[in-house]
Amino acid sequence: MTSCFRWAPERWPPPGSGDTGSSMKPFSAQKAREIVLNLNRPAVFLGMANDWPASRWNVPHLCDLLQDKSLRFRIGRREMSTEPQFETQCDYIDGTIGQFRAWVSGGPPEDCGPFSPFSRAEFWAYADYKYLALLFEDEPQILQDVLWEDFGFPGRGGQESTLWVGSRGANTPCHIDSYGCNLVLQVEGRKRWRLFPPEDTPHLYPTRIPYEESSIFSKVHVLNPDRKRYPSFCRARPHVVTLHPGQVLLVPRHWWHYVESIDDVTVSINSWMELDSDDEARVEEAITRMVVCAFKSADPASSASDWLNPTENMATSHNTNLEYLNRATSAYRKRRRTAGESDPSIAEQEPPPVKKSRSERSLEGDSDWFGPHLLPVLPVSSNVKARGDEDTAVMADAQTENGDPNPNPATEWTDTITSNAVLDCLVNPQVIRLVAGLLLSRSNT
Repeated sequence: MTSCFRWAPERWPPPGSGDTGSSMKPFSAQKAREIVLNLNRPAVFLGMANDWPASRWNVPHLCDLLQDKSLRFRIGRREMSTEPQFETQCDYIDGTIGQFRAWVSGGPPEDCGPFSPFSRAEFWAYADYKYLALLFEDEPQILQDVLWEDFGFPGRGGQESTLWVGSRGANTPCHIDSYGCNLVLQVEGRKRWRLFPPEDTPHLYPTRIPYEESSIFSKVHVLNPDRKRYPSFCRARPHVVTLHPGQVLLVPRHWWHYVESIDDVTVSINSWMELDSDDEARVEEAITRMVVCAFKSADPASSASDWLNPTENMATSHNTNLEYLNRATSAYRKRRRTAGESDPSIAEQEPPPVKKSRSERSLEGDSDWFGPHLLPVLPVSSNVKARGDEDTAVMADAQTENGDPNPNPATEWTDTITSNAVLDCLVNPQVIRLVAGLLLSRSNT
């Protein structure tokens, strides 16, 4: 599938051209920062990272950098189910980048090591969430190869970044990040991103199981949705883009995203940029952790391996979670006092009426930013009409089938209410936001 851009990405520079660019960037650091912190729709930067040393971190180069250092790889199945393949349902192995490279290229079992039992036709592998500061703790100078300062974040580099190395089909389930906005540099291969605006949250059936701090997952497999169980999903508006090497994707705050590797090998580097709104988000996350841990720990039929994401070390105690919550609320109040702001009232938690989506408003208001070096990621429907893209057309047709998207109440209530169904209601983002507003509006006692 071609990239869903208004302007063809080959205008600056052609993907795979090997052009390392020049010291002259299409945006100054100050302008890039303004865009990152204020643009409310996904966009792709061109020509901003071609000269970074990290842009040459392909798999052969990573083999040289990491040598025999082992990384944990997530192993998933290529089968297409109607249910998301969460990280709790995957296998995990420890292997080197060299062994991964041998496995992807069809090398002999002795070269593939722990990858050898897994058929490449049936499985994919993903080394994800790898913090560069830990990978290169013995060689911190390597972290200087990542230069987020070009986007207006002085001193930010590999120390605050993560590495992602995957094979064809490797994916991250559809989710939103609670904190910050995301900048992603594509280094090798291509990844396809399917993004949904924040206002589509009700149509994506959010869940906190599996639980991971800062990640809210969707129950829907966005590539193969179960429309009977999730009928409202047909109202969601996917924005689709294929990210090429050298390009940097901006994922604004609270945009849902499903990410899939579409080449044999992919390498990406990302960093989450902090936002002022993170203070309140940490309060919401502390409340969520308290509820989830208390609820699931009290269920005798529940095992932590079933509901706790592998990225979380352990289920924390109620007292520990209460301590987290008090720290988060204290930090929030301190930040607001320093900024001369008052705590929000309950009334302020009610959102004003919105006639147009946030993404629609931002496209109108920020259109001056877009051009040959900053490309908006457009909704699928727009690209189908403008480009006749076959892949996105199929997806758009599927979105409109089945008629009325409204759930049938009678159908919903025929099933037995489960423990997880109750928990989903308790930790629904709208409910947690209201609870956080109530807590933060209380006077100090």
